[in-house]
Amino acid sequence: MTKPKLFTPFAAGDIALANRVVMAPLTRNRAEHETLAPTDLHVTYYTQRAGAGLIVTEGAQISPEGQGYLDTPGIYSELQVERWRKVTDAVHAAGGRIAIQLWHVGRVSHVSLLPGGQAPVAPSAVPADGVKTFTAEGFTDVSAPRALETAEISRILGDYRKAAANAMAAGFDGVEIHGANGYLIDQFLRDGTNRRTDGYGGLIENRCRFLFEVVETVADEIGAGRTGLRLSPFSNANGISDSDPFAVFSQAISGLNRFGLAFLHMVEGQTGGPRDWPEGRGIPELRAMFEGPYIANNGYDRASALAAVESGAADMVAFGRPFISNPDLVERLRQGAGLAEPNRETMYGGGAEGLIDYPALDAARPA
Repeated sequence: MTKPKLFTPFAAGDIALANRVVMAPLTRNRAEHETLAPTDLHVTYYTQRAGAGLIVTEGAQISPEGQGYLDTPGIYSELQVERWRKVTDAVHAAGGRIAIQLWHVGRVSHVSLLPGGQAPVAPSAVPADGVKTFTAEGFTDVSAPRALETAEISRILGDYRKAAANAMAAGFDGVEIHGANGYLIDQFLRDGTNRRTDGYGGLIENRCRFLFEVVETVADEIGAGRTGLRLSPFSNANGISDSDPFAVFSQAISGLNRFGLAFLHMVEGQTGGPRDWPEGRGIPELRAMFEGPYIANNGYDRASALAAVESGAADMVAFGRPFISNPDLVERLRQGAGLAEPNRETMYGGGAEGLIDYPALDAARPA
């Protein structure tokens, strides 16, 4: 029998993958509290999942200002780079490929998580009403943001450049810029959160400017063939909104083609929710605008993933929560085996329980 295309090798830019199954980024809130560096738990967790064609790590903030949740790892200090190197070395030894997601949350944060108790930053001082984040006190309403000054944007671009350089020093095969789910880049793109009157606001081309500058900065530092991007055109995650998302993302995605990125990774519909978009102005039309490798994401199972890759609707398919409780997910998909369900009580924070204690298929079967 011919091997299904989902399980065949693929080149995502300069990253050679053994198969087309991608582990999506999954926030787990288990970095070392004092340093926000990965620990040996991260080494085991990602190595267990090295059967993925590509692992995209949990979001790693590019600076202390970019943190939005308790105990998420960074990629800005020497110790963080050193600890991430242990992760990448172990994943590579197991035959895997791994990219780090570069993250700045913008307004989705709390003063208790930020240096000196400062306010979160955003394109405009528009609060994320009703949005909560995870702090030492549990789930808490996010704090009101302040608007970034135009002169500050070059500083943030510098943080992205340094984080990308650190990712290479840590041994990653590439990076994924987090432009989705209502975080900083998404906040610049959308007119619900971007009320600026300078060159980064107003017209759609201005609202896309920050995205393009981040992509250009990272690609200049590490090469476009190791630079990927995640977008979520029709998601309202973290209170994000836009009056015409198809128009915004048409310009954004078309404009990305000049960079020659390793991949575009899109959340198809609501993040972790329905796969909904306007008829004729949705994901298929946006996907067709992108000329590079495409990762589909959101609610895929074995049958729909196989069909998407066979048809060319996607080059790769990302799975999120199934990777939490199925460390050998690729093998289970190959065999058509059943999938274990994750324990929601242990998804965020804690230790080894719910992180590295899910058994592989052979260990889960009775003797």
